Amino acid sequence: MKYPIVCKQEHFLVVNIAAFEPKVVWEHFQTLCDIPHPSKHEQALRDYLKGWAELRGLETVVDAVGNLVIRKPATPGMENRVGVVLQGHLDMVCQANTGTVHDFFNDPIRPVLQDGWLVAENTTLGADNGIGVALGLAALSADDIAHGPLEVLLTLDEEAGMGGALGLEAGLLHGKMLINIDTEEWGEFYMGCAGGIDVNARLDYAQDALPAGYEVRQLAVSGLCGGHSGADIHLGRGNANKVLIRLLQTLAASTDLRVASFNGGTARNALAREAFAVVAYPAADAANVAAQLDAYQALMRFELAGVDEGITLGASPASATQVMARAAQQAVFAALHAAPHGVKRMSQRVHGVVETSNNLGVISIADGKVFTNLMVRSLLDSGFRNLASEIEALFRLAGFSVETEGGYPGWAPNPASPLLALFQRVYREQFGAESGVQVIHAGLECGIIGAKYPDMDMMSFGPNIRGAHAPGERVEVASVGKAWQLLQAVLAAVPARA
Repeated sequence: MKYPIVCKQEHFLVVNIAAFEPKVVWEHFQTLCDIPHPSKHEQALRDYLKGWAELRGLETVVDAVGNLVIRKPATPGMENRVGVVLQGHLDMVCQANTGTVHDFFNDPIRPVLQDGWLVAENTTLGADNGIGVALGLAALSADDIAHGPLEVLLTLDEEAGMGGALGLEAGLLHGKMLINIDTEEWGEFYMGCAGGIDVNARLDYAQDALPAGYEVRQLAVSGLCGGHSGADIHLGRGNANKVLIRLLQTLAASTDLRVASFNGGTARNALAREAFAVVAYPAADAANVAAQLDAYQALMRFELAGVDEGITLGASPASATQVMARAAQQAVFAALHAAPHGVKRMSQRVHGVVETSNNLGVISIADGKVFTNLMVRSLLDSGFRNLASEIEALFRLAGFSVETEGGYPGWAPNPASPLLALFQRVYREQFGAESGVQVIHAGLECGIIGAKYPDMDMMSFGPNIRGAHAPGERVEVASVGKAWQLLQAVLAAVPARA
C-alpha cells in the first residue's frame, strides 16, 4: 500500500490519514485525531458526529447521560434481517511522555507512519477506541454495502469508569445483535471480559519543617513501557509507583529519609510509567544515597530484564520547606508498599487468562494530603469485590478513609453465541483461515449493556493495536482494512429475523 506523504523526517513519515485505504474508514479516524476527546470531555466530538449524521439524513438520539445513537435503515431487500448495533466509545486515554508538550483538551493528535503502523510517538494515539468508532461510522456513510437495520452506539466515559454504558437507557436500542469494536488482536474474537471497581484512599497528614543540614532531591523513575492495566497486567512490566515506593523504603532503612511529596501515575487504567518523589536526607549521607540509587537501578534492570530493562532512576536538585511527619510517613508508605499490584489469580475456567488483578494506578502526596487510586478487575464479580475489600481493609488500618466507586459487571462468555459463529464462518470464507476465540481481562462495555439488554447476542473484535493507554500507541494499517472487509461481509450475512 502506498501512503500519501505530507513530509519526511529522520525516522518516520508524516502522512495524510484521511487518504489511507479504505478511505471510508480512515477519513473518520482523521476526524477523531483532529477533535480532542479525553474522557468526560467528548461533547465536542459527539456534537460534531451528531450534526454529520443528521446532514446525511440519519436519525440520531442522545440519551440522558450523553451517549449518541445513530440509526441507518436497511438497504433494499434487507429489511427483514436481524437488527445490528455497532458499538464503540468516544473517549480516549490521554498519556504523554515527560517533556512532551501536548494539550489533550485542545491539540490534535498527529501520528506518523512507521513500518505499516500508525503511531503516536510521544502520546497516546486514541486508536483505542477511535478505530472502532471509525469502523462504525464507515458503515453509516458507505452507500455500497448491504446490511439490515443498523444502529451505531457511541458511548462516553468508558476509560474513566464506564459511565456512558452504566447510564445507557434500557429500551433505547432496537437491534438484537451487538458488535463491540474495542478489542486489539486481529483474527481473535472475544466473548467475555472482566468486570471491575475502583478503590480510592485518602489521608490528611501532619508536616514538619525541613530539618537543618538536609539535602533535597527529586527522585524520578522513568523509562518504563506502561500499558493497559487489564490487557498488559500479566506481562510483568514494572509499575513506577511500586518501584519508587520500594526505593524509598530501602533508603529509609539506612538514612533519615524525609518525604516532601510524591506524584506517580496519571490514569487508573494505565500501568504507571513514571513516578517522582521530592525527598530530603542528611547531607552527610549524600554519597551513600547516590551509591544506593546506582545499585537499585542495576537491580531493577536485572529484575525487569526482557520486559522493562529501560528503567531509569534519576536524582536532581529540588527544594522543599516541609516534609511529612515521621509517623505519617511510616504509615503511608507501609500501606503503599503492602498494597497489591499485578495478577492476583489466574482463571481456572479459561486457560491462560488472568482472573483477578489490581493496578496501583495513581498516587499523589503533597501539602498535607494523600490520594491513591487502585483499579481492581476480575472475571468474577465476587473476585473484584473481595480483592477491593482486602485493599480497603489495608488502607483503613493505616488510618485512610476509603471509598469504592464505578463498579461494573463482567461479561459472561457464551460459547454458543450465534453471532460468534457467524463471525467465525465469515472470517473463514473471507481469509481462508481459522479465527481464535478469547476472553479478555480488560473491561469491555458488553457486560454492562448486556445487563440492560439480556436478550442481545454480543461479541467483540478489532484490528491490531499495540501499546494502548501509553505513549507510542499504534495501530496496524493493513489490519484495519481487513477489519472493514470482515465487518462488511458479516453485515451482509446477518440472518433474517425469526
